[in-house]
Amino acid sequence: MSLLVKRNVFPGFVLDPAEPTRERADVRYRYEPDWRVSGVPLLIGAGLLLVSVVGWIVDPAQFFFSYLIGWMTCVTISLGALFYVLIHHLTHAHWGIVIRRIQEALIYGFPLLALLSIPLWFGLHDLFHWTHDEVYEVGNPAFDPILAGKRDYLNVPFFAIRVVIYFTLWSVLAWKLYRLSIEQDVRADPEISVRQRKASAWGVPVFALTVAFASYDLLMSVDPHWFSTIFGVYVFAGSAWSGAAATVLFALMLQRGGAARYAITTEHYHDLGKWIFAFTVFWAYIAFSQYMLIWYGNIPEETIWYQHRLEHGWQVHSGILLVAHFIIPFILLLPRGTKRSRWFLSVMAVWVLVLHWFDLHWLAMPALHEHGGIHWLDVTCWLGLSGVYASAVVYRLSRHSVIPQHDPRLARSLAFENI
Repeated sequence: MSLLVKRNVFPGFVLDPAEPTRERADVRYRYEPDWRVSGVPLLIGAGLLLVSVVGWIVDPAQFFFSYLIGWMTCVTISLGALFYVLIHHLTHAHWGIVIRRIQEALIYGFPLLALLSIPLWFGLHDLFHWTHDEVYEVGNPAFDPILAGKRDYLNVPFFAIRVVIYFTLWSVLAWKLYRLSIEQDVRADPEISVRQRKASAWGVPVFALTVAFASYDLLMSVDPHWFSTIFGVYVFAGSAWSGAAATVLFALMLQRGGAARYAITTEHYHDLGKWIFAFTVFWAYIAFSQYMLIWYGNIPEETIWYQHRLEHGWQVHSGILLVAHFIIPFILLLPRGTKRSRWFLSVMAVWVLVLHWFDLHWLAMPALHEHGGIHWLDVTCWLGLSGVYASAVVYRLSRHSVIPQHDPRLARSLAFENI
């Protein structure tokens, strides 16, 4: 602690391990946003969702697919944030302590996202072909022997149970880690960090399994004839990519509002830029691996998925993903300077979040449309849900100190410098 004070790196901030009350702990780095910061996204989001209801009436199938993609965009951002929180605790990393509260606010949104999934339950018949009873009736012209063989897994009751289990586990894990973090703001007990690490130890395998199966259930099963064992890793890569980008934007928002102005430095943004760059490469590696193995195997029920995305206009979407999701961010984030520029990193963070939504659109929408394109409902559902979700995150950030206090590694995080 003396090192921190002597260097005077953060004027006006003196960490006092003996703080006894929640009030004194919270006031140090409280974010008090103008009502517009949380109110405007909420109003815009709610307004766009109301507009989307018109699409629900006019074209239900399009609405449900658009809503699923927008909703999954928010879910995967929270999953990406959960990944970083778990890994930071498990590896005892110190650089990310000052941005951890942002990621904890992102993962605290799982109950809200579960609530926002309600419209999708009215559209299972439009979203998932395997919910149609006639595909299981032998002798019916619509009988599908492939789906009949998957009926024990792909049925509505078991599907609902699995989704409830996913969100229950994610919510419990997020709540436990967030509660311990807030408790540490008040009580300087090193044992709390040990408990966070123990929770992360069982949280990582739970995270890995639930993300994989949730990606199969919620995205891959919209095209139930196709399967890929690497699909879960592909979705995880996009989740971690977008989670880092969302962290950048909320960190900049906090600092613009006067909170954590001296705590989150260029060094921390540099590391977030590294994570975005790393998962740019990792996503491309997994995407190519999936494509290459399916191309090499040349099995009709596998190759048809890519054939659909390489014709009738969908080839344009595939080309945009190659260039905009990989080549452009790879080139732009490769230099050290771009990862240390807050302005440039903010632009790249927005770019990443848009391309992440576009990637999920490319995964799911060809199951509905033979020809490629973007419907207005795709945009309104995505931005509507994102506005409500972002408003909830801002509200959560305003409830407590935006910098976790009394963490044993906080001083090292505040003084962190890249080599």
